[in-house]
Amino acid sequence: MAVHYLTFGCKANQYDTERMRQELEARGLPTTHDPATARWFVVNTCTVTHQADADARRAVRRLHRRHPDARIVVAGCSSALDPDTYRRLPGVRGVVAGHDPVAVARTALEGPALVPLTLRRSLDRIDHEPVGAELLTERRGRTRGWLKVQDGCDRKCSFCATRLARGASRSRPVDDIVAEARLLAQTHPELVVTGIHIGHYGRDLPTPRPLSALLNELLERVPDVRFRLGSIEATEIDAPLVELLADAGGRLVPHVHMPLQSGADPVLRRMRRWHTREQVRVRALELAARVAPLGLGADVITGFPGETDADHASTRALIEELPYTYLHVFPFSPRAGTAAYDLPDRVDPARAAERARELRMLAEAKGRAHRQARIGTRARVVREDGGYGLTEDYLRVRVRAPGETGGLVEGTLRGTPADLYIHAAPAPLPEPALQG
Repeated sequence: MAVHYLTFGCKANQYDTERMRQELEARGLPTTHDPATARWFVVNTCTVTHQADADARRAVRRLHRRHPDARIVVAGCSSALDPDTYRRLPGVRGVVAGHDPVAVARTALEGPALVPLTLRRSLDRIDHEPVGAELLTERRGRTRGWLKVQDGCDRKCSFCATRLARGASRSRPVDDIVAEARLLAQTHPELVVTGIHIGHYGRDLPTPRPLSALLNELLERVPDVRFRLGSIEATEIDAPLVELLADAGGRLVPHVHMPLQSGADPVLRRMRRWHTREQVRVRALELAARVAPLGLGADVITGFPGETDADHASTRALIEELPYTYLHVFPFSPRAGTAAYDLPDRVDPARAAERARELRMLAEAKGRAHRQARIGTRARVVREDGGYGLTEDYLRVRVRAPGETGGLVEGTLRGTPADLYIHAAPAPLPEPALQG
């Protein structure tokens, strides 16, 4: 009765899959990494784009063709928005309209189930659903661990369907997060602080507290691990967080993924984003001046309804100016149920795709320049499988050093931008430099 897991989407989804795995194992259903030996499949879906939905449906059909006797449980964001479609797919035993690991386990053990969510006007059930009621003990088979600190989102970006599937922003209590971090630190040298909107962490707690205060607690109370931030908005990076990134002795790594979406204010207004072009610009330049070596990433949407050539040029100019080391660029994908779905002035898909290609080429050039600048400098690398590792500023490099997967190594980066490597020795974590 072994279970194989297939996960689409973000780090929060990957964390949720690990909680599902842990719950099913506790109930006597072991995990297998070989699909040929699985009797059950759990597919955790994503709905960030039409393509994500299509990929999940295609995967379910493929699993049934290849393993017709196996039973499939579908969960996640896509199933939350369109559970009936998944219920009709061949081989599907049950659908969980969301990410509840207990519901996934019940579906596998007790039979078909549909956990209902009331969407759009009311998210009563999921809005009050606790986040991480049980502690995750490890991210199985991976060097870096995910530490989920909140779920959901209170913003209403006009293009985003994820908020419909995830509900309102809900924060985990500090002591639960610290306890989970201590468990994960036993097997992972780096923990990624993740969620759907981590910049809103703590606003809903009985005693509100910002993300920077949580990070201070983690650095103080979980000393034997380094931390990395997930995606965080430019306007939610406060002064204490900048100080931690600059001065935390290497334990909060100098890597920030700051969603941009567009570098043109008219487009940002139609997206219902709450930052301006200038706010992103100022924050990015401040980080570049204070934090080194800085890994800076962003998400960008091209071809949003009404985006003109001048808007695209404004986005390109901002990207050229700022010290980005990588970008995630996607053409606009209309999502039913979102405000952007009905916006006029749709951009021709071919033009949106061409704009995306242009920005990806720019991002690749900026990434090469950053890697070139890092040659000959020191780095601290989390060793991963396959002889590779991840630097503090989010560069994937080859590792030439004795030791096993899962440790931290330190040394000088050498090679070429296309083939960076580190010849290193095992490195202890530095002493924390905490901010008050």
